[in-house]
Amino acid sequence: MQTKEQLRKLILEQVANYHAVAFAGQKFVPGVTPIPVTSKVFDAKELTFLVDASLDFWLTAGRYEKEFSRKLADFVGVRYAEVCNSGSSANLLALSALTSHLLKDRRLKPGDEVITVAAGFPSTINPIIQNQLVPVFVDVELATGNVSVEALEAALSLRTRAIIMAHTLGNPFNIDAVVAFARKHHLWLIEDNCDALGALYRNQRTGSFGDLATLSFYPAHQITTGEGGAVLTNDGTLKKIVCSLRDWGRDCWCDTGKDNTCGKRFDWQEGQLPHGYDHKYIYSHIGYNLKMTDMQAAVGLAQLEKLPGFIQARERNWQKLQEGLKPLEQFFILP
Repeated sequence: MQTKEQLRKLILEQVANYHAVAFAGQKFVPGVTPIPVTSKVFDAKELTFLVDASLDFWLTAGRYEKEFSRKLADFVGVRYAEVCNSGSSANLLALSALTSHLLKDRRLKPGDEVITVAAGFPSTINPIIQNQLVPVFVDVELATGNVSVEALEAALSLRTRAIIMAHTLGNPFNIDAVVAFARKHHLWLIEDNCDALGALYRNQRTGSFGDLATLSFYPAHQITTGEGGAVLTNDGTLKKIVCSLRDWGRDCWCDTGKDNTCGKRFDWQEGQLPHGYDHKYIYSHIGYNLKMTDMQAAVGLAQLEKLPGFIQARERNWQKLQEGLKPLEQFFILP
């Protein structure tokens, strides 16, 4: 009788064979073959990782999620990458984190103002409103769709506390100017990096400049998990807050399925709760359940290995587009 390890190996071998048959490359015929507006690029590895995760039948975050998070942080060059179920959720988590009581005097409060661009995607803007904050819109440059930095000072008021804006269509905004403005006025900075995973600014990855940054793994983006996202940060306190908000608002930081990481699960004193109240059932934020499943993370891990090639392909496509449009540049505003 075969062991489960032998059966797993056999199943995964057959999955690879299935991919070769079911997803064999179709010859492109100009004028006939449809070209989707957005599409996913994958091979047998995504499929085998996905099935491998499913064979564990661990239906929430697990071993693949942990490895995907670690390698994602390494790629961007930040200390922490906390994955979640979408880029929209990532933006909600990042901005909501700035309202946490753990930030004391720097926490955002209802009525505080957050600067953003007037030509932003709804999921960049919505968390401002959802947290009872006030969006203050600034104009963008027509050539790039990114913030017109000259407008920042005019948008500043005594209630301004943060900035959140995207690297539009993957083109980094003027990070030098925006970071300098944020530091000068002691503002939080969130980079909506959902379009720009892998982009470089002065040889540093976008997503590593702000206090927080976000990613989306929707099929239109650089890598995909179907639905999925991540919050990036170098700050341990912000990382803790993001995890709490993502995981129902719980105060405990044990990994899913783990127990008593802190070593004093029944020895905490929180507020007026009885001493020793179970830390796994202490909730210190108004949170959500926005976790990524391990099967999604398995696909993401395989996709992450392909990311350098994906970036190169996008750069080639951009160059070809620029060259093709050059005869028409008198009719367009090009970056």
